[in-house]
Amino acid sequence: MMTRTRYVFLTLAILISLHYILSFSHESYGRATSFDTLKKQWTGIGPQEQKVWHEPPYKTPVPEKYYLAPNATATRKANAAVVMLARNGDLNGIVKSMSQLEAKFNHRFGYPYVFLNEEPFSDEFKRTVTALTDNKIEFGLIPHDHWFQPDWIDEPKAAASRKDMQDNNVIYGGSVPYRNMCRFNSGFFYRHELLQKYRYYWRVEPDVRFYCTLSYDPFLFMQDEDKKYGFTISLPEYTATIPTLWTAVKEFVKANPDLVVQDNAMGFLSDDNGDTYNNCHFWSNFEIGDLDLWRGEAYTKFFEHLDSKGGFYYERWGDAPVHSIGAALFARKDQIHFFEDIGYRHEPFPHCPQEPMHSQNQCDCDIKENFDREGWSCLNRYDRMFT
Repeated sequence: MMTRTRYVFLTLAILISLHYILSFSHESYGRATSFDTLKKQWTGIGPQEQKVWHEPPYKTPVPEKYYLAPNATATRKANAAVVMLARNGDLNGIVKSMSQLEAKFNHRFGYPYVFLNEEPFSDEFKRTVTALTDNKIEFGLIPHDHWFQPDWIDEPKAAASRKDMQDNNVIYGGSVPYRNMCRFNSGFFYRHELLQKYRYYWRVEPDVRFYCTLSYDPFLFMQDEDKKYGFTISLPEYTATIPTLWTAVKEFVKANPDLVVQDNAMGFLSDDNGDTYNNCHFWSNFEIGDLDLWRGEAYTKFFEHLDSKGGFYYERWGDAPVHSIGAALFARKDQIHFFEDIGYRHEPFPHCPQEPMHSQNQCDCDIKENFDREGWSCLNRYDRMFT
């Protein structure tokens, strides 16, 4: 019995000796088997290891590797598409937006387009937009149940709410189609069959302006730098359109605390640690994002919870606050990126890059006309999360 015990101790001594020899002679082995590494595998990275920020991430210039040299052709691309929700009657506005996006960016980078409509696109629409680019274009029909008001909505209650908003001059307060669009963009666009093969998207609206030449690939930047959501303009939502939205959000968070990520962007949404909503949101008519953020378990359950409340129709919940809250809760704050260098305008608000980016990117906007300079921009709250 004593002999067997001695063999056990001898074997252990040999194994321990080999471990220490390898730890000192092979750095990678030492890192992989260190106590700290093994502890992380079991417990995860704790709050004390979250990165300490001294300025917003966008203050660090986009690395040169994402830029395309003059007259060069893109050799590496992300799995991404430009997504445009439009009706046949939006053709003129689509021509304006698409022509600028092609001229300022996509004629060099070659990303495909996906057009979505609740009605079939006309031959004129298809012919006109196809002539604007050499890049691939697909036209998709939105499924009926993804667009129109659900049967379970109490229509008399919804109609009374629309009338009240219309009487009080709430923008789009009386519109059912606008509500359909907001619900579709909040919870269904990323489910469309034409988007299933893509990972990233750039949402482009009719009648928008792109002011500056974009010489780098924002999709590759999002992919390689682990970004989930990108914006250019942030502002407060109309309070009258979302009176019970935050109550519904708090209900969800209380029931699903495990789905809310550490180091999230709650500081952008709330000035009192989540008790109330300050109405700040990213203006979602411009989005460059990761489709998997919306496809994930957390956002899927979140949208289903909100949809069950009927607020898209009993009130007028917009996709901008819904997306913003979802991104802020289910992505880390550093995964939400301000594209300071992309000049953009959706009436009535412009984002005009400041110097030196204004000159470097050949921007054709008035540098003084920049929504970020206005007192009610929410960019300051975004910045404060990192300082």
